Amino acid sequence: MQTASAHRVVVVGGGFGGLQAAHHLRSAPVEVTLVDRRNFHLFQPLTYQVATGALSPGEIAYPLRAIFKRAANVRVLMADARAVDARERRLELCPVGGVPAPPSIPYDTLIVAGGSRYSYFGNDQWGGFAHEVKSLESALVTRSAILSAFEAAEMAPDPELRASWLSFVVVGAGPTGVEMAGQIAELAQDSLRRDFRSADPTTGRIVLVEAGERVLSSFPPSLSERAQRSLERIGVTPMLSRTVVDVDARGVTVRGPDGATERVAARTIVWAAGVTASPLAGMLASLAGAQTDRSGRLTVEPDLSLEGHPEILALGDMVAVRGADGEPVVYPGVAPVAMQQGRYAARLVRARLKGEQIGPFRYKDKGNLATIGRASAVADIRGIRLSGLLAWLAWLVVHLWYLVGFANRLFVFIRWAVSFITHGRGARVITVPEAYAEASTAPARRGEAGLEDAAASRFESEAAKNAAAADG
Repeated sequence: MQTASAHRVVVVGGGFGGLQAAHHLRSAPVEVTLVDRRNFHLFQPLTYQVATGALSPGEIAYPLRAIFKRAANVRVLMADARAVDARERRLELCPVGGVPAPPSIPYDTLIVAGGSRYSYFGNDQWGGFAHEVKSLESALVTRSAILSAFEAAEMAPDPELRASWLSFVVVGAGPTGVEMAGQIAELAQDSLRRDFRSADPTTGRIVLVEAGERVLSSFPPSLSERAQRSLERIGVTPMLSRTVVDVDARGVTVRGPDGATERVAARTIVWAAGVTASPLAGMLASLAGAQTDRSGRLTVEPDLSLEGHPEILALGDMVAVRGADGEPVVYPGVAPVAMQQGRYAARLVRARLKGEQIGPFRYKDKGNLATIGRASAVADIRGIRLSGLLAWLAWLVVHLWYLVGFANRLFVFIRWAVSFITHGRGARVITVPEAYAEASTAPARRGEAGLEDAAASRFESEAAKNAAAADG
């Protein structure tokens, strides 16, 4: 670490934004403390591949301490940010997982990159039935739920029950939803098709529900159409212009443009729809006497600073950035935005230490990529529109490039190569405890609507422990 008089920078969040900020301050005359409630950086764009058995947890997660082991001015602290004392310039902390943490740490500059989480649009109870892949733990739970559905179908005593277990609904047709639906279809149509004796995975039904008029709405319409055709070709049924109005253990209810509702039966539901900002955004908004938007995002100044508190910077999914006209600009919730903002925050700290000024943050859009299935993807890279094999190869290269750690890149490349050649998935492991296995089959035995609260609660607690063990 630097001397006691060094400028103290505290970075909250080891995601893409926080990691870039800390990384680009390694050679600056500052002391950096990176605070995260996990001890690893997660490559979130590939969590859906963990959820479908294509990759193992350790291949998309990298220990934060290993990343900064050669950075003498950076220390990593495993703790949860609880509050900010702006007057004393201290970040208040609380322990995570029984690991001791100091009650607070001082800062001269605070960089907050809290990220976001999935939003159930005010219906948080849906989260008890719809799985998601925002975190490593939830991806492992989703993997177990998907694979358990195929196992349950194999043991189902009649065709109707078997068909319900082989039905999957993915809510949200953005990149994550499209990629998730495509991977489930590939799992059913290819990887598992010869693994069972009673159930036929190729008869599975995968439904992709989207409130908008097309899949991948952030892409040009021509690429959306190609993506939809590719999804349909591998067995995914898109249901567009449909709004989810109810979710339970047996499926989802959707409302069409005409107001009529329709029931989509499925035992496995994956949520990949809207997101809401980290609660840290609301905490900072209280400091500034500001309001958050409908998605919980905090509006920051053009240089990413909190209004009235230039020493506090916020970035990533949890913020909107005030534009030249004074109106907040919401950037796409993708890794490149957070990474560019993290690098900008580091440049701003360096400039302030020198008494210099830099211009406002400007996002450079490098394009969009989304994979659909085996050798199938779409790409919009600075006006160049690709689909099929070329887009898929571009997707592979970009994701390998941005993965943290040479070992991870090598292992993922080998895993993808082996999977492509053998049509297999080596991480098809069910890791949930017996409590969930018993609870998840209870509705079928008793004809009830969902899991018992106690069993579901035990499952969530034990699944988190299993996820941590699997990552370790």
